[in-house]
Amino acid sequence: MTGPAALVCDFVNSYDVESGTDTIPSPAALVAWLGEHGLADPGDTASAEDLATAVDLREGLRAALRRHHGREPDGDDGGDGRNGNSATGNDGSGNRATGNGAAGEPRLSRALDRLPLTVTLAGDAPALEPVATGVPGGLAGIAAAVMALHAEGAWPRLKVCTESTCQWAFVDSSKNRSRSWCSMKVCGNRTKTRAYRARRQTETGSRHL
Repeated sequence: MTGPAALVCDFVNSYDVESGTDTIPSPAALVAWLGEHGLADPGDTASAEDLATAVDLREGLRAALRRHHGREPDGDDGGDGRNGNSATGNDGSGNRATGNGAAGEPRLSRALDRLPLTVTLAGDAPALEPVATGVPGGLAGIAAAVMALHAEGAWPRLKVCTESTCQWAFVDSSKNRSRSWCSMKVCGNRTKTRAYRARRQTETGSRHL
């Protein structure tokens, strides 16, 4: 079984915003992904509704991780652009997939409402546990991992890259939780270069007024 932080990050990263690649584009692919993470058995099957719940959960979590920076990422809103659409395209169900806080909250709430979860007091602290097996139970296990991270105090350390074309989920291990990018060398430089060019454009325009 994957640890809770790695599980949540892997799930969010099952859609690669930069390349537009979706690891779970179909119900069968969702079963395979859950099976690889110990959350489903080989004989399990998924429905189109299960897939819609998974996408809502994934993009709702992406939006929640964005808020751990205390601000929205620079540039365009990103998110699940399913089926080869742009990062701000449709998610395959006709809904605009923005991945920002305002759009992400209802998607996350909708997903959580569908998941078979219960509160348990068996351990040292209240926790969520799946009350079903199969694909719904596997998705509920991802939601339960969020509560486990919160109980550990590690939930705020899960973030997505603030580079709008990336939004890769990662664990911020910096001492003061100040890390903004998945990679300073790649995404950090990309963001800073874009900001520099924008400043130069503004300065050039001002000189010609």
